[in-house]
Amino acid sequence: MRFQLRKCTRCNQYTLKEKCSRCDEQTISAHPAKFSPDDKYMRYRLAERYN
Repeated sequence: MRFQLRKCTRCNQYTLKEKCSRCDEQTISAHPAKFSPDDKYMRYRLAERYN
């Protein structure tokens, strides 16, 4: 039952559902990914973010 809170990318409304009730857009998880200092792919994610 962890990570139930979701956020709509269009109207920035928080919800528990897979689709936003206000604009019917798909929602995403509102929680960041777990951080690990041993992450092998962190370099690639950071490069993609800042390109």
